[in-house]
Order: sequence, then C-alpha cells, then structure tokens
Amino acid sequence: MPQAIGREEVARMLRAAAREVIEQRAELSRLDSFGGDGDHGTTMARAMESVLAALDAAPAAGIKDLLQQAGSAIMGCDGGATGPLFGSFFLALAEGAAGETLDAAALAGACEAGLAGVKKNTRARLGDKTLIDALEPAVSALRAAASAGLEVLSALEHAAGAAAEGARASALLRARFGRAKNLGERSVGHEDPGALSVALIFRGLLLGGRSDG
Repeated sequence: MPQAIGREEVARMLRAAAREVIEQRAELSRLDSFGGDGDHGTTMARAMESVLAALDAAPAAGIKDLLQQAGSAIMGCDGGATGPLFGSFFLALAEGAAGETLDAAALAGACEAGLAGVKKNTRARLGDKTLIDALEPAVSALRAAASAGLEVLSALEHAAGAAAEGARASALLRARFGRAKNLGERSVGHEDPGALSVALIFRGLLLGGRSDG
C-alpha cells in the first residue's frame, strides 16, 4: 500500500465519498424523519452532486484546491446546518493539507483541522447525537494509527471503522441539538443521520483510495 496519497488519489477519494452518500440518500432521510424534517438525505445528496460537478468543471491543481472545491460546493447548498457543518469540515481540511502528498500523519493533521473547523460552527460535542459522534472518533483513530506508524490507507481504514462505530453508537444517545432534541428519550433508538453521513464519507474516502480509478 502507498505511504502517501497525491492529487489523483484525493480526487478519486472525494468522488467515491460523494457516491457513497448519494447512494444512501433514502436511508439518511429515513433516519432524519424520526426527529428532523426528513430531508437530510436529499440535502446531502444535493451537496455531493455539487461536489462532483465542481470537480468535473474545474480540475484542481493540487490537494488543497480539491478540498477547497469540495468545501465550497457543499457550502453553496441550502439545507439548514448541513452545508455550513460539512462545508466547514472540507474547507478546514484544505487549510490543514499542505504539500503535494499526504502521508498518514499529514492526513491526520488535516482531519484534526477539519474537526476543529466543524466545532467552530456548532456547540455540539461528543455524546450529543450529532455528526461529532462519528467525526471525532474517526479523527482520533486516524491520529492513533498514524502515530503507530501505519501507512495512509491502513490508517484511513481505522478511521472509517471508528466513524461507522460512532454512527451505530449514536442510536443509543439522546438528541441534544436540532429538532430531534424535542423528542427527549424518544430520540433514542435511531442512528443520527449526520453521524451516518460522516461514516459514509470516510468509507467512500477509503474505497476511493483503494481503487485504481
């Protein structure tokens, strides 16, 4: 496996992440229907379709440009907090991605910047049944894997696994943000759609990194 990923790999990873979300739009909206407007899947799919269109329209020169394109495309989509939160992740990720390649440590650093960017836009923290419940474990797992000396895709595999587990575990939590918080204990029993979106993005990034094109 490669020790680092470059522009071509990152472009492939972003496309795969977008496709993962788009394919699961119905499930994301189903989960959102339990406490929200039921449109999270539609909003996320629209955002990811904008990412694909942006990547097609203006091929970026480098990794930072690619991530900025993705973040800007998501920011431009209407849909409550979805655009600002997921857009801020990719825009902050871009700011943390220096250089022409990313090894595991560099990717972990960029994702840490992405997480910090999200936290600037929400008061939600781990345990509040939001996207943070998948994103923070993913970033922590990525850093731990990088610190252990794993190469970039193996480290990303750990991150994707942690994101998936975080999304599943969000079903046990009581919602503290958004419309779902009004359900109280009735919000327990269903995965948070934002957390699942994060898990899908990380799974897509991994699949895209492993793909040959």
